[in-house]
Amino acid sequence: MDAEQTAVETIQREMTVFARRARASAGRMHPELSLVSYTLLGHLEESGGCRATDLAAYYALDKSTVSRQVSALERAGLVERRQDPEDHRVQVLDLTEAGRRILAQVTVRRRAAVRERLEDWPQEDLDRFAGYLVRYNGSTGARPADD
Repeated sequence: MDAEQTAVETIQREMTVFARRARASAGRMHPELSLVSYTLLGHLEESGGCRATDLAAYYALDKSTVSRQVSALERAGLVERRQDPEDHRVQVLDLTEAGRRILAQVTVRRRAAVRERLEDWPQEDLDRFAGYLVRYNGSTGARPADD
C-alpha cells in the first residue's frame, strides 16, 4: 500500500470515528435533539428559513427522511411552517423561539466540548486544522450526508 492510500484510509477511518462520536455526544447535549435534528436546526438558523425540499437537496437526503425529521421538530415545537412571502404556494420552515433557545444551548455545549478536546493544541495547529476542514468541506461533492 502506498503512502497516499494509507493516508486516505486513515483519514476515512478517523472521519468515521469523528462522526460516530458526534452522534453519540448529541444525545448528551440535549436528550431530545439528535445530531440530525441539531444539524437541521442549525441550517434553518443560518439560512433564515427554507423549504423542506431545500434541506433534502442540500444534505442529499430523501425527501421522506427530511419530512420525518421536520415533523418530529414541529411536534417538539422547535420548527414551524410559514408561507413564503414571495410565493404564497410555498411553505418555508423556520425556527420557533423554543427552537432558537435549544439550538443556542446545544451550540454552547458543543463548542465547549470541542474547546476541551483541543485545549492543548498550539494555535498554529488549530489554524491549520480549521483551514483543512474548510478546504475539505468546500471541495466539490462535499455536501453533507447522513451516513
